[in-house]
Amino acid sequence: MTRREWIALAAGVPRAVAAPDIDRFFEDFLTRWVREDPVLATVMRMLPQADQERLEGQLPDVGDETAHKRITLAREGLVALAKFDLTGLSRDRLFSAQMLQYLLDDVIAEEPFIEFQFPLNQFTGVQARLPSLFTDLHPLRTPRDAENYLSRLAAFGRVLDQASAAMSDRARKGILLPRFILVETVDQMKRFTAAAPHDSVLVASFAKRLESIKELTPAQRSAMAARAEKLAGDTVYPAYRRSLDLLASQQSAARDDAGLWRLRRGADAYAFYLHRYTTTAMTAQEIHRTGLDEVARLEGEMDGVLKHIGYKEGSVKDRMRKLADDNLYPPGPDVRARVLRDYERFVRDARERSLASFLHTPKAPCIVQRIPEFQEANAAANYQSPAPDGSRPGIFRVPLPGDRFSKVRMRTLTYHEAIPGHHFQLALQVEMTSLPRFRRSSPFGTMSAFSEGWGLYAERLASDLGWYAGDPVSDLGRLDSELFRARRLVVDTGIHAMKWTREQSIDYGIQRSEVDRYVVMPGQACSYKIGQLKMLQLRERARKQMGARFDLKQYHDVVLRNGSIPLELLEKTVVEWIRGQV
Repeated sequence: MTRREWIALAAGVPRAVAAPDIDRFFEDFLTRWVREDPVLATVMRMLPQADQERLEGQLPDVGDETAHKRITLAREGLVALAKFDLTGLSRDRLFSAQMLQYLLDDVIAEEPFIEFQFPLNQFTGVQARLPSLFTDLHPLRTPRDAENYLSRLAAFGRVLDQASAAMSDRARKGILLPRFILVETVDQMKRFTAAAPHDSVLVASFAKRLESIKELTPAQRSAMAARAEKLAGDTVYPAYRRSLDLLASQQSAARDDAGLWRLRRGADAYAFYLHRYTTTAMTAQEIHRTGLDEVARLEGEMDGVLKHIGYKEGSVKDRMRKLADDNLYPPGPDVRARVLRDYERFVRDARERSLASFLHTPKAPCIVQRIPEFQEANAAANYQSPAPDGSRPGIFRVPLPGDRFSKVRMRTLTYHEAIPGHHFQLALQVEMTSLPRFRRSSPFGTMSAFSEGWGLYAERLASDLGWYAGDPVSDLGRLDSELFRARRLVVDTGIHAMKWTREQSIDYGIQRSEVDRYVVMPGQACSYKIGQLKMLQLRERARKQMGARFDLKQYHDVVLRNGSIPLELLEKTVVEWIRGQV
């Protein structure tokens, strides 16, 4: 059924006023959605115990058929939602209904572009994401959890083979990843299988975590670890090698053209992804121009600060490279441990500082973890939300590849990914029990412009509040981080709409692994700056119109209290707040 046909069907559905029933509908439809995805079930941890335990021994199928089933379910949800008379709902319920309609519309709108998603790639591919499920998300608190881990491990090879089959199907239609992405993905998979199964992250982390299950005897733990090792060697590794060989074989037919423009309907696909990730109607050209303007502004500001602290010669890029080299951790066998300890210290300090600017802060703690070694060469720092049931804290995950670690951007990275950035926004969202559950955990998709915009806003907020006072090196790290997000606007649109090459993008100031990320996640890199600019614009609007009545704590509460929402709804919410205060 096309989207137009769905709209016609929904328009003909009889409506009824039943406000309490819509709350039940939100929860019942979410339950249906979660039951269809074992990984989401692990993330949400909301099902009855029997269902939860059953699903946590499974892995979801991968492929276009699964995606189409998801879209069919989204259509069914919209038809059911259309039965409610929204004019009879309370303000909060109406907001939730609008959010569900927006999210399900977005799921359905991707249908023409499903084949542009590649289930094997260096950044979001199955071979990269599934290990994180095992090491970070899968619970290991009971013997049943351990058995479920082994059941999932037994299914790992099947899922990889499904991903390979989807890649083969795309290749037959002439839809291939760029050659350099295939090379990067093959190299990543080789790194994963280079270790003996016993030393694999899938086995080693399992054996270590088994120690916390007190109901298991040492002999039982040893036997389970041995089963994991056998599954890794007999099923997981062979599937990786089959996938690896397939991707290697596709390299001869692939090209180095990077953008979606290279594919039929690629321009339409990119317009869709820009809308998904920015939640605006901005065109690629408008976003490109915004990026160029922001790059010029930020480079000018950085030039002044660099000169002030004695870095006067060369381009901003060259001087920032020199600044990073001048602020390296001394080498040593424990250097990574020192880096992680400093990140932990920055998190604690940020939490104390934030109390003066926020009405509400999360109950869940935020911890720091290193990203697994096999993945970190292609990974960026990120944040994982706490589990709704309190079984997992918020996690600030950092990659530590190589042997050189600079201090320049550590503080601003902490403010973005942890506090007051993603941890405050996403952990608070999880804890907002007044919201329907689907708005607390983003099971239908994330509002990237809101969440990543908030992360970048948090970096700027730290500067506005004076947190960098006396530390111009870290302040330059903050400016460089914002410059990086401005360049993303230019490069992402350059790659996918203006036929920029990978080399052009790197020459513009974006490192190779980041460029490769934009290639496989078109549009997502634009969400950061577009979201931040909107939040700063709304804050300034409120400050000007409210004058002495403006309260930063209240502004942050207004922005965060609805969870992740499209920027259009955010603006409407802030404008209504301003009107109520003046």
